[in-house]
Amino acid sequence: MNSKKIIFYVINKLIKAVILISVLCIISFWMVKNSPIDPVRAYIGADMTRVSQEQYNKIANYWGLDKPPIIQFKNWFFSIIKGDFGTSMIYRNAVLDVIRVKFLNSLMLMGTAWFFSGIFGFVFGCIAGYFQNTWIDKIIKWFCLTLASTPTFWFGLILLIIFAVYLGLFPIGLGVPAGVLTEDVSFISRLHHLILPALTLSIIGIPNIALHTRQKLIDILESEFVLFAKARGEKGIKLLYRHGIRNIALPAVTLQFASFSEIFGGSILAEQVFSYPGLGQATVQAGIRGDVPLLLAIVIFSAMFVFSGNLIADFIYRIVDPRIRLGGSI
Repeated sequence: MNSKKIIFYVINKLIKAVILISVLCIISFWMVKNSPIDPVRAYIGADMTRVSQEQYNKIANYWGLDKPPIIQFKNWFFSIIKGDFGTSMIYRNAVLDVIRVKFLNSLMLMGTAWFFSGIFGFVFGCIAGYFQNTWIDKIIKWFCLTLASTPTFWFGLILLIIFAVYLGLFPIGLGVPAGVLTEDVSFISRLHHLILPALTLSIIGIPNIALHTRQKLIDILESEFVLFAKARGEKGIKLLYRHGIRNIALPAVTLQFASFSEIFGGSILAEQVFSYPGLGQATVQAGIRGDVPLLLAIVIFSAMFVFSGNLIADFIYRIVDPRIRLGGSI
């Protein structure tokens, strides 16, 4: 690839990312400001009945909530440019510190789910495509279509009821045991709390990869060059590997990187069901309690996270597939 075209491509993508994030911030800020939630009342909580109007005004002034929305957005936007994302009203801590801690927790969850959903989705898709229209294919298709129409939170609740409540094999929720200091929690204990939410996300993420891989494999196995290979005597696993798996691996990997948005969206629901202390739960809390600095920072961060997945997927395709390199912008 030409280095100038790569630079132009990256700059073009970055400009699009800046525009996308700016629009998302404006829409998110407008939605928060027009929501029925009063950030000051949510900040005070149950003590609201003991707070005078003067104290209320002082709190609003401290957080800059007494200014017109346009002024609030302008002050926040210029602070972002300077690298200051503000202070979270919920956690009473710097927004970047909150996101860093929460994201590390979510990264373990999303990374585990992303890896296993990709592996099992690809395997199931290959099996279903190779045994097209057999009972194996029908079972896998039924399994995938059922999961694809199953809400993440409902599936998580089912696993929670079966494996945590009835069987008692896993903890009911949280990321660490209740009443134990963070530094005293072992890796095994963290892993024990991670299994159910990660299992939920992993299983829910399988159908998209499996169905896509199945259809791609069927198209390849019905192509002329595969029919020619069969005429030469190739068959079985050798045929599947040489002409099937090698041709569908790239689209599957690309689709897997492009699924960052689904993984992130699913983690929000899974973390709520299992009370897992990740970025998804922080997003819900920020929205419910009107924590504007934290909510807008999460919007920026999540948009960059999803955009990076799409960018990696696009790069992989353009680097490996010469048809896209010749016909595209690179």
